[in-house]
Amino acid sequence: MSTLIVVNNVSEWPFHIPGVEVIDAWTYLTEPEVGLRRGVKLFNLCKSYRYQTAGYYVTLLAEARGHRPCPNITTIQDMKSQTMVRFVSEDLDTLIQSTLAPIQSDEFTLSIYFGHNLAKRYDRLSLHLFNLFQAPLLRAQFEKTGERWQLRNISPIPVGEIPLSHHPFVIAEATQYFNGKRGSIRKRIPSKYDLAILFNPEDELSPSNKKAIDNFVKSADAMGLGAEVISRDDYARIAEFDALFIRETTQVNHHTYRFARRAASEGLVVIDDAESILKCANKVYLAELLQRNRVPAPKTMIVHSDNVDEIGPTLGFPVVLKQPDAAFSQGVVKCRDEAELRDRVEEFLSRSELVIAQEFLPTQFDWRICICDGRPLFACKYHMADGHWQIIKKEEEGGKLDFGRFETIPVEIAPRHVVRAALKAAKPIGNGLYGVDVKQSHGDCYVIEVNDNPNIDAGVEDKILKGELYRRIMDVFLRRIERRKAGLEVA
Repeated sequence: MSTLIVVNNVSEWPFHIPGVEVIDAWTYLTEPEVGLRRGVKLFNLCKSYRYQTAGYYVTLLAEARGHRPCPNITTIQDMKSQTMVRFVSEDLDTLIQSTLAPIQSDEFTLSIYFGHNLAKRYDRLSLHLFNLFQAPLLRAQFEKTGERWQLRNISPIPVGEIPLSHHPFVIAEATQYFNGKRGSIRKRIPSKYDLAILFNPEDELSPSNKKAIDNFVKSADAMGLGAEVISRDDYARIAEFDALFIRETTQVNHHTYRFARRAASEGLVVIDDAESILKCANKVYLAELLQRNRVPAPKTMIVHSDNVDEIGPTLGFPVVLKQPDAAFSQGVVKCRDEAELRDRVEEFLSRSELVIAQEFLPTQFDWRICICDGRPLFACKYHMADGHWQIIKKEEEGGKLDFGRFETIPVEIAPRHVVRAALKAAKPIGNGLYGVDVKQSHGDCYVIEVNDNPNIDAGVEDKILKGELYRRIMDVFLRRIERRKAGLEVA
């Protein structure tokens, strides 16, 4: 992908950055051959993005031409919106207060160059603002009212207003940014496409361990996909890639969801996509979806303040109570009688208007059928933790997690009705990567839930397919990227 910088007047551009082409806005807007280019990452450094100015039209036409503009139209509108600026100020309040606390004056202006400031102490705040407002050169203005700082305005910095003393820093940051901060993973062969893998090695319940991530990278590289492991701090770099693979625990009010949304808006192939995260994250939604699609499931009630008395008579005891956003067996409790149920329902309803109650189906293990692109990959038996009714047991608040043993088997020899139920449950979610949990009881099978970021750990889920498991998933990315580039698939 080529890099193009657009400015109002090339003669006013004071920097030389290797491998980057600089043209003026009028050339970009009026020369037909420029508009016909493919694979362009465009950085709009015009003086103004005001409506119907040259800077505004550069970004607008870039999006229409299939180029990747930074900032995009959404960011331009966000910078003009005081509502958005106030929202950001509230969202980053703790970081703003701690960063600006030593400043004695009542006003402060922060210059952000590709996510960084000359003073290292402002780097974290600069990066967060850059991630939210995707523009290369930003000026953030803060005011202090009483004892608290607030973001009052954020706008682009015209190139001509960058102090001469800042030029070496801007050149260094721009060069590093355009070349790509590729971390410790170096591509062994030139890649046709680029894949970002979002991963947090500090996540205790990460859906993949470090060895599995390494296997994904090796498999991708072997297929011509240049894979790079990124972190939440790389949000601003999403447009550099052709695809995003999220290998973190996902939530809706979370950076993983924002990454998925951002990547989709940039035209990337995304797994887990934002819609799958939304659908799988809420058990109330899943319960309704499974029922509507006639997927076999345990007897289930959507509980609210008016039907609590019906839980016991309808489902019996013990009964399983679930928070809508429960994950990894956390936020899921078994109530043995009416008194315990009353206590837990009150607690759960204090956090959510709706919760889930299900009949209790005791089993020695849960089936997990992993499905990618509508096809089953493997089957795994997750056995219950010793002395517990779930596959994960937490010893105490803040204590260690105890996992039951596992058995991974070829999906071809898993019970056919279990696999069929899993495929039926995953279909209305989408065509991403899912782990469908199924219980077998008295010869029948019941879908418990569909997970959007199933565990794929080296030494566990890859026991049967080994390297072929990683290759199959990377092949899905490659095929989708090629179809999208050919115009056969839309974002």
